[in-house]
Amino acid sequence: MALGRVSGVSPWSALRTALDAFASVIFPAPCRICEGTLDTASRVPVCASCLKAFERIAPPLCDCCGRPIVSPRVADSIQIMCRLCRLGTYDFDLARSYAYYNSPMVRAILLIKHDEVAPMGVWFADRLAEVVAREPERLAADLVVPVPLHPARLRDRGFNQAELIARPLARRVKLKVGPYLLVRTQPRPDKLKLSRSERWSTVRGAYEMRQGVRVDKLRVLLVDDVMATGATLDACSRALRNAGAARVVSLTVARSVPEWAQVNDARERPGLNAF
Repeated sequence: MALGRVSGVSPWSALRTALDAFASVIFPAPCRICEGTLDTASRVPVCASCLKAFERIAPPLCDCCGRPIVSPRVADSIQIMCRLCRLGTYDFDLARSYAYYNSPMVRAILLIKHDEVAPMGVWFADRLAEVVAREPERLAADLVVPVPLHPARLRDRGFNQAELIARPLARRVKLKVGPYLLVRTQPRPDKLKLSRSERWSTVRGAYEMRQGVRVDKLRVLLVDDVMATGATLDACSRALRNAGAARVVSLTVARSVPEWAQVNDARERPGLNAF
């Protein structure tokens, strides 16, 4: 009997579903986030429910840094910009993120950051490629550059988590990747939690281009795992501009924002207009 569509489902989709179900029974493994049994044969060690728990960042956004906007007054402006971008805080041209840095996302990032779970980096690269596809002209670039680790930390860890995302992303968007162009010259303090001012002071001047390297007139796509204050992306952008970059746009998997900013509709919180 010839293969065909049954009830609108392709035979290949039905076969993949059957294989996933078979694999979950024969090779049971725990989800690395919730510890439930994995329900697919994917190389990503995270169950479908946890993947769905990543909350995508949706408009309205700051035109520059991509911060979610909760103020109706700002959201209705001709040019939507948060307070920090109106003050000209950042040196990059544009920044975008895939999802909020919520609890499931924190644990997923740790899988890359400390356990070197490369398939998770590939999965996130696919999501960032979707972000690029939504704004192809504004996120156009000539080169992908991951945010570097300090050499001492790189030796201890053995890998750079930003590179685990940047390399597959570069393949998706058909660009070259330059993992050794930027270097971090100053180590991060041992203190686990840093205040906003400490984050800015510890990265100021902490990044430089490798000696003799230039990126004259190139558009650089800067990639990292998380954007918190934006200080790291700003410091890297300044180093890239000093080396001749024509434009720097930044992509991160996650974005850390106050809990009150994580609402589906900006008009749900009319009294909050600080940003």
